[in-house]
Amino acid sequence: MPAFPTCFTPGQKPFLIAELSGNHNGDIDRAKRLIDAAKEAGADAAKLQTYTADTITLDVDRPEFKLEGGLWAGRTLHALYREAHTPWEWHGELFAHAASIDLPIFSSPFDPTAIDFLESLGAPAYKIASFELIDLPLVEKAARTGKPIIMSTGMASLGEIAEAVATVRGVGNDNLCLLHCVSGYPTPVEDCDLRTIPHLAQAFDVPVGLSDHTMGVAVPVAAVALGAVVIEKHFTLARADGGPDAAFSLEPAEFRAMADACAAAHAALGSISYALKPSEAGGRTFRRSLYITADVAAGEVLSDSNVRSVRPGLGLAPKYLPDVLGRRATRALTRGEPLDWTMLGPKG
Repeated sequence: MPAFPTCFTPGQKPFLIAELSGNHNGDIDRAKRLIDAAKEAGADAAKLQTYTADTITLDVDRPEFKLEGGLWAGRTLHALYREAHTPWEWHGELFAHAASIDLPIFSSPFDPTAIDFLESLGAPAYKIASFELIDLPLVEKAARTGKPIIMSTGMASLGEIAEAVATVRGVGNDNLCLLHCVSGYPTPVEDCDLRTIPHLAQAFDVPVGLSDHTMGVAVPVAAVALGAVVIEKHFTLARADGGPDAAFSLEPAEFRAMADACAAAHAALGSISYALKPSEAGGRTFRRSLYITADVAAGEVLSDSNVRSVRPGLGLAPKYLPDVLGRRATRALTRGEPLDWTMLGPKG
């Protein structure tokens, strides 16, 4: 299995996760193509979801088990998850395929049996989905593996996040990353509240990333600028192919654009610096400075009719103009000469 980061650290280059979810559309060959495409598009890891319809919900027709509004309106939870799940018998083959192209792969477990199963496959990390964040026994079981724990915070209150964090740390696992998340499918950009990212990092002293369900790539790039060290985004070969999550997933070219833009945003952050940059070095010459703008006879008084601040920058700094005006020229001065102190006599 390719190396998965043993930890995430503030300031690091963003780690990009391609969430495959149900976008395999029930075809294991398509799932493998998704993994290949994710690698090609710049993903640092691929992620599965490990559940069955029966481990995540119940097959009943009560109203609370039916979805109202949104992409999946009118469907029962059981029917949706039956369609969207990744068969457990695929997992070993998909893990092996990802290893063959040197792409780390891991999963979100949705019940304790999923963790046991993923452990048997050597899963390198665990992602706790937003809807499972309040399932503290599940969080604890994942944390007890000692592996990196990534937790999405969609819909969770600050207190609920604190409980989940305490649960992970309570079993001695300090390898934790939180993902700011809004569990809207898709999420309007105005709901994102990305300023939560640095607050989460400060509140819990953890690296923080973003699990994003917006359309496009602007929000992940903004998140990187605010310190996000992990970006998780749903991934599909083509939205036109359909699938449970296709409508809010990125296609390969879009994921590549996001990867490139996030890398550029991270590089642009740099450090706090007021030093002259190599790209600026030649520009200093063309800043403003004081120049003779009309011929001046020796002894003539300098005034705003013969001295002015212009580009380039080889003369005295413009801040000296009030001190220069009223002084007499020590010699004849020619239009276009940069002014220096040797040209200046006393005032009067």
